[in-house]
Amino acid sequence: MKFICFKEADKEKLGVVSKDSTFVIELSSMKLSKDFYDMNDLIRNISNYDIEKIENSLFDKCADNYIIYPINTIKLCSPIKRPVHDIICVGVNYQEHLDETKKNFDKGSFKEAKNTVYFSKRATETIGPGDTIISHVNIDEQLDYEVELAVIIGTKGINIPKEQVEDYIFGYTIMNDISARDLQQQHFQWYRGKSLDTFTSLGPVIVHKSEIPFPIELDICSRVNGELRQNSNTKHFLADISSIISEISNGITLEPGDIIATGTPSGVGLGFNPPRFMKSGDIVECEIENIGILKNIVE
Repeated sequence: MKFICFKEADKEKLGVVSKDSTFVIELSSMKLSKDFYDMNDLIRNISNYDIEKIENSLFDKCADNYIIYPINTIKLCSPIKRPVHDIICVGVNYQEHLDETKKNFDKGSFKEAKNTVYFSKRATETIGPGDTIISHVNIDEQLDYEVELAVIIGTKGINIPKEQVEDYIFGYTIMNDISARDLQQQHFQWYRGKSLDTFTSLGPVIVHKSEIPFPIELDICSRVNGELRQNSNTKHFLADISSIISEISNGITLEPGDIIATGTPSGVGLGFNPPRFMKSGDIVECEIENIGILKNIVE
C-alpha cells in the first residue's frame, strides 16, 4: 500500500495508489473506521480492518466503488506536511559518506564519533514532490542535497527491543535532507544548517511496512539535472533500522508520526573537489527502490 496526500480542486486529500500505479483512490470514499483529516491522524488511528479493506481494494475491478483519479491528473503533496515533532536524523550512517565528510568538513567542525550520531531537524512545514526549495542564498550559498530513507513510526513505544522494532513502524518514505553547509560548519551542532524553511522534502508516497519487510535492502540514489550523484543501497547502513530505533527509544518515547531519517550515502555536493552545490534552477531527484522518485527544483 502506498499512501499519499494529494491536491484536487485546491483541496488536500488522502489517498492510496492502485497496484498498477495508474490511479488513486480517495480514502474518504472507502467508508473506513473514521474519516482521517490528515496523514498523522491516519497513522495514529488506522485499524487492521482498515488496512485489510484498503489492501483488498487496490485492483481495477474495485475502482467503480470509490472516488478515483488518474494519477497523472492530481498534484502530489508532502505526505506529512507538519511533522508531530522535529525529525530525528542519523548522521554519517554510510562508511563512504563518513569518509567524505571527514575529508571535506572543516576539521574543527567535525569529529568522528564512536557511536551512532543523532541530531534533530526542524521542519515547521515540509515540502513535497514538485515543490520549490528556497535557496536562502542571503544566509548560505552552499546548498546541498542528501537522499535518505525515512522511517515513519506507527505505534507509541519506549525501550523497544531490536527484535520488536518492525512492529512499531508504519512505513517508509523518501526524504531530501537539504543542507546549508556553511551554516553547518559555523555551528558545532548541525541543527541550524539543516532546518531552514523548505529544507525538508518528503514523498512521493508512504509505503506501508507490509510491502518492504525486514531486512531493508533498497537501492538509493540522487540526481541533479539528470546527472547521477549518489548511488548506494541501504544494506550498507553502519547502524541498521532495528539498532537505530531500539537505541533512540531507550528512555525516549516515540509516537505515531515520528520521522526518523536514516542517513545519506556518499556523493553529496560537498564531497566533490571542487564542491558541487545546488544553484537556482537545478532539478534534484531522490530515488529509492519500491518507493519512487522525489523531485524538487531550486528557487
